[in-house]
Amino acid sequence: MPYSGLSAFIDSLEKAGELARIKTYADPVLEITEITDRVTKSGGKALLFENNGTNFPLLINAYASDKRMAMAMGKHDLDEVADEIADLLTQISSTTGSFLSKLRSLPAFIKLSGYFPVTTGRKGICQRVIHRDPDLNILPVLKCWPHDGGRFVTLPMVHTINPVTRKANVGMYRMQILDRNRTAMHWQLHKTGAAHFESWKKTGRLMPVSVALGGDPVYAYAATAPLPENINEYILAGFLRKKKVRLVKCITNELYVPSDADIIIEGYVDPLEEPVTEGPFGDHTGFYSLSDLYPVLHVTCITHSENAVYPATIVGIPPMEDAWLTKATEKIFLPPLKLVIQPEIEDLHMPDAGTAHNLAIVKIKKSFPGQGKKVINSLSGAGQMMFTKYLIVVSGNVDIRDYRKLFGHVCRNTDLSSDLLFTSGPLDVLDHSSETFALGGKLGIDATEKLSDEKSSPWMFSQGERTGEKDSLMNQILKIAGNGNNAYRPYDMPIVIAGVNSEKDKSISSRIRMELKKDETGSFSGLIIIVDHTLDVRDLFTVSWQVLSNTDPRRDIDIVDGRILIIDGTIKAFMEGGFARRWPNVVCSAEDTIEKVDKKWDSLGLGPFIVSPSLKSSGLNRTGNEHIITG
Repeated sequence: MPYSGLSAFIDSLEKAGELARIKTYADPVLEITEITDRVTKSGGKALLFENNGTNFPLLINAYASDKRMAMAMGKHDLDEVADEIADLLTQISSTTGSFLSKLRSLPAFIKLSGYFPVTTGRKGICQRVIHRDPDLNILPVLKCWPHDGGRFVTLPMVHTINPVTRKANVGMYRMQILDRNRTAMHWQLHKTGAAHFESWKKTGRLMPVSVALGGDPVYAYAATAPLPENINEYILAGFLRKKKVRLVKCITNELYVPSDADIIIEGYVDPLEEPVTEGPFGDHTGFYSLSDLYPVLHVTCITHSENAVYPATIVGIPPMEDAWLTKATEKIFLPPLKLVIQPEIEDLHMPDAGTAHNLAIVKIKKSFPGQGKKVINSLSGAGQMMFTKYLIVVSGNVDIRDYRKLFGHVCRNTDLSSDLLFTSGPLDVLDHSSETFALGGKLGIDATEKLSDEKSSPWMFSQGERTGEKDSLMNQILKIAGNGNNAYRPYDMPIVIAGVNSEKDKSISSRIRMELKKDETGSFSGLIIIVDHTLDVRDLFTVSWQVLSNTDPRRDIDIVDGRILIIDGTIKAFMEGGFARRWPNVVCSAEDTIEKVDKKWDSLGLGPFIVSPSLKSSGLNRTGNEHIITG
């Protein structure tokens, strides 16, 4: 069912017991983030902050559960959405002729065309109140983390248009408030908004930009979805909602926005104007994305509905609310991925620790030699999959969301001498591990079950075998690492996680790697993961997140004699010879903010006390260190 703005969605959430109203004052500067972080990581409800110093209630954590994600789509569960898309694509693929002729002749296309957005000459619900002298301070814009460069609009649907083709786009790009009527526009290098900006720059004319906030919650998902550039986001929204999206013309520029949005920010970007410093920002990677130069949006008008609600989200150390958006994308976009790119794909999973682009696990139905490598090579350049740093392909009867069983499967079906494909290519601009911006190493692992014609020399033995070797391996690492360091062997598997002080001893990681390379006895095989001593080596989620974030596979992975795989997941700011780029700090709340929320917790009406997640990760926060940069 469509929602006529966020208020309608809030009503549904409340009826379903999925909403908590907070009437106690909560400051948009740091406090709301700290409260939300506790609730999100504990699996709590959507939060409506009714007392935030403005006239706009603030809705946050609205997508952070499977149930609420499905409710936002208007479905009982997300499988319904995937089934609908799969059915549509099956009808398209079952007809003959060119692709365009298929579309024109198919009942499925006729059905889909019924959800194309429509424009209306009337003013929309989003234009009931008009501020022609705009002041962004009327909105409860969050400052999320203590070292953020300012306050950021975190859930904006940014509307732009190509000046030549006139094709419109809706993207989700954070916006830093500069003053009462200016923001920085963080459209990243590979995004459509940035491409439109470059096109407008060639014309020398002002670029119109409009930002929608709120409205039907399906809009926000559509703006984040990995759609092809020529597919309008509101077609997807209409299809998911089974109702055309009605668009209205903005008051001060030529763009069209959803009539039922809660708030609209209109303006323009001057492509010839000098960019401004944007950031830093505590990002979804769990690290601060560093400050950089971005264009300026000049706000010309703010409009809103009479009962407008301000939507927001926070990102930081995973898992956060965006994890559920990623899970939705896994399900919804699996059918087109199978049809258009890889028909052998059976399942796709992007673990929370991989923050959407650091790790993807793909399960295929294997029928010929080399098929796993074929999938790695083709997916590595497919749309937003091109940003994936680690890609693991498996086959057979294995649950790719059961990580313990998955690891055993990878061990039994990976030959370290032939199944690891190291390459380099584009990375997400937020990746900090590579010494080159937005470009670095990648690793594909063919862990599919091998056929008779394929080389097969299993990397490691199964669980419970060769236990003495694992003890020997751990003891050797500890001997190299020296006193004061620690190690852990999880799951009775041939894995050793070693925590070392790379800040105190810059050569420690390389020394461990070099010493293990010297081993000629062949007495053991296994996986060695080297991390910073500030990590709890028994916390496998945090270890995974740090390793995936802090590694460039071509630089930080060594293979010893096809038996030992060594991964150096330490902070590279301390490595010998230094690091070519600034290294960001992790995202944590400040102590005074944590104390403030602790004191007012009972008044918030959120149930039993929840300890701040930042206390767990505070040891990773290197304050006062010249090698670690917060801004």
